[in-house]
Amino acid sequence: MHSRGFLLISAVSLFALGFAGCRSLPPSKPSSEWTPQEARGAAVFEAKCARCHYPTSTRPLHGPGLQALTKLKAMPSGAPPTDERITEVILHGRQMMPATSLSDDQLNDLLAYLHTL
Repeated sequence: MHSRGFLLISAVSLFALGFAGCRSLPPSKPSSEWTPQEARGAAVFEAKCARCHYPTSTRPLHGPGLQALTKLKAMPSGAPPTDERITEVILHGRQMMPATSLSDDQLNDLLAYLHTL
């Protein structure tokens, strides 16, 4: 009986580990490879977003971590992470996230940076 239980637990553990491995996120683009626009976007992120969001982690700070945000099927809200939807959330806020005032250039730079995450 113990060997069956052990085999079941082992099988479940291996499945869970395999599933977790499938969920690994792609790494962020190294800052040494950023374009000038992406670097400007990183500065916008640092000034406007970093107090609430980790850029290269999925761990929440005050808001969700944003690693691989544009590479996922859905944002934490469940909406697809299109530039239009991300722009909507940034400019108008959502739930606990306040609206953020950005110029068109700042917004475009920030979006470019978010695509590096």
